[in-house]
Amino acid sequence: MKKIQSILNTRLGFLTLLALCLWFKSVLAYFMGFSLAINNLWQYFFIIVNPFATTVLLLSLALYLNKPKLSYIVMGIIHIVDTIFIYANILYYRENGDFLSVSTITGVSKVAKGLGKSTASAMQLSDIFYFIDFIIIIILFATHFIKIDKRPFRKVTALATTCLGLALFSADLAGSEANRPQLLGKTFDHSYIVKYLGINSFLAYDSVRSIQNDQVRSSATETEVDTALDYTKEHYAAPNAQYFGKANGKNIIVIHLESFEQFLIGMKINGQEVTPFLNSLYNDQNTLSYDNFFNQVGGGRTSDAETMLESDLFGLPEGSFFQKLGGDNTFQSAPAILQQQKNYTSAVFHGNIGSFWGRNVTYKNMGYNYFFDETYYDTKDPDTLSLNGYGVKDKLLFAEGAKYLEQMQQPFYTKFLTITNHVGYQFSDEDNADFQTADNPNPTVNSYFKTAHYLDKSVEEFFNYLKASGLDKNTMVVLYGDHYGLNDTQHKSLSTMVGKTPDTWTKFNDTQMQRVPFMIHMDGLKGGIKHTYGGEIDILPTILHLAGVNTKQYVQLGTDLLSKKHSQIVAFRNKDFITPQYTVYRNGGASTQVYSNATGEKIDMRNNPELLTKVDRWEYEVDLQLKTSDNINNKNLLRFYTPTGFNPVNPANYSYQNQVQQMEKIRNDLGDKSTSLYSKNGNKSTTDLYNTDAVQLQDDRTPIDSWSYLNKK
Repeated sequence: MKKIQSILNTRLGFLTLLALCLWFKSVLAYFMGFSLAINNLWQYFFIIVNPFATTVLLLSLALYLNKPKLSYIVMGIIHIVDTIFIYANILYYRENGDFLSVSTITGVSKVAKGLGKSTASAMQLSDIFYFIDFIIIIILFATHFIKIDKRPFRKVTALATTCLGLALFSADLAGSEANRPQLLGKTFDHSYIVKYLGINSFLAYDSVRSIQNDQVRSSATETEVDTALDYTKEHYAAPNAQYFGKANGKNIIVIHLESFEQFLIGMKINGQEVTPFLNSLYNDQNTLSYDNFFNQVGGGRTSDAETMLESDLFGLPEGSFFQKLGGDNTFQSAPAILQQQKNYTSAVFHGNIGSFWGRNVTYKNMGYNYFFDETYYDTKDPDTLSLNGYGVKDKLLFAEGAKYLEQMQQPFYTKFLTITNHVGYQFSDEDNADFQTADNPNPTVNSYFKTAHYLDKSVEEFFNYLKASGLDKNTMVVLYGDHYGLNDTQHKSLSTMVGKTPDTWTKFNDTQMQRVPFMIHMDGLKGGIKHTYGGEIDILPTILHLAGVNTKQYVQLGTDLLSKKHSQIVAFRNKDFITPQYTVYRNGGASTQVYSNATGEKIDMRNNPELLTKVDRWEYEVDLQLKTSDNINNKNLLRFYTPTGFNPVNPANYSYQNQVQQMEKIRNDLGDKSTSLYSKNGNKSTTDLYNTDAVQLQDDRTPIDSWSYLNKK
């Protein structure tokens, strides 16, 4: 005991005590206060180690002070402030499912009203463990077990302590980058930075990011939005009178087909269709189907597809717009437009954690009323989760999501984000026992067919529920593939399965494989397979015009696929593009290469001045479209322009906590005027109409007959 006392009676000993206390609080917060979804042993290691780096670094600053008493006071202040910061993050996470950012901290005054009440409700008795060390330290000083070390402290020792903190942080960062490449450059989720580098490092990262964003935005002027308005005015495509308002007042359900490529439609493996239901839907007379529809994502992949779907703006040249700017930008997005123009209620259903890609923050800025993420699904059984690590399996996503969908006031705008057909394509045979995959030499290609088949069955079960519940008569369903599923090497491996050979496979063929399905299904739609060229940037104006909302006053960069003035130049995020006749490669600023879509052959531009002129004009159009999008996003230009009759979204009005209670209150307040499917069904659940062969729901699944069942959430 005396040896411990002698250590604690030195400045380094006291610093070590405080560092251990902060380490304990941080680790306790990581495991008990946050939902960090730890997936492997390395992540456990980094979570346990990372608090030391920043705490030692911060506390070492007090060692440079000459006055001993002041040095102890500064260490105490750092300890107190960091404790408050950790605990504030815990309270904020309980309410918002995310970590405190610079903008949140600096904007506390804007949301101060009601903050005290919500903070108090988030507190728990067990939180005393985050502060019990204060009592212990006070007692240790009061009993003189610890005394202030009044001896001079060598600056070289202080420097060595600081260097130790820097070394620990450098080692942590290097190890984290090795385990999770591009951790800081391509941030999928704030929780990844916290898992690998710690809560203090996240605030530092967010501070740098905020400064960079603010520098760009501070240079923006109100007149710059005029350029964007001029672009949208000039490129506006008036709606097709035959289809405008065809879905007026109807529910809109968007089904996001994860990593689903167009070539899967109609493909057979060993005589069996890979996607039999989607094939039938694709050819249904009530479905508008597009066979020349392309993904246009960049580094943000799925989140880029959502950015285009919801707001008709491209993702960023690098990284994810959702993660980098989604929490700060002003939007003119589908949920808010449909709510304000047509009184729609909106929701997203997703089997992953809400903070991935920063969705739990960005969706609020878009105006989504509800967000049902992984926490709203029963995941006690690990077999309910996809083996790829991205959340709840698709059959469960739809089947269990029905209990929330039936409570929403109609008309509703909802989006189901599937994940089982995600890169990795890992799957258990019991979930797909009826499908025999291909004998392709590439195992990833074989697995891809399996997960695509499972996704197809999941969608079929959901459509059967829509029909059984009667929702199909009053609903427009939009299905689209968000991005490519296989890479260039894997595409080459399946070349013989799509009528090509590996030795003749070129980058032209890779580009053609960027096609993804786009289907709009609704009773009486008068559909058919359309050969129009388009991309994800064209989805929103198409949907809004079908819903009877004219898009002319909104800042949107795509055009209605059904419009006679629709532009068929499809820009890719890397500035390459495709038209109905040609595929054009810019080669990063080097010589442009043009291929014929009809033959797949490269065209000699030296003897074709007429085509060269067209390509120059197309290049200008592509550059202008992408530049306009980047300026709007990076400079947050939409804050300077509000369309007539549109109210900018205030994210403070949205909360994704206690959503079941929110929905029940609305239903009770409306009484007989409630338009939810649950109310229309005599206040009885329709989930007994949902039939699924998901093995996870066969043994203990019982119909939900009462809304009170969900109040457990």
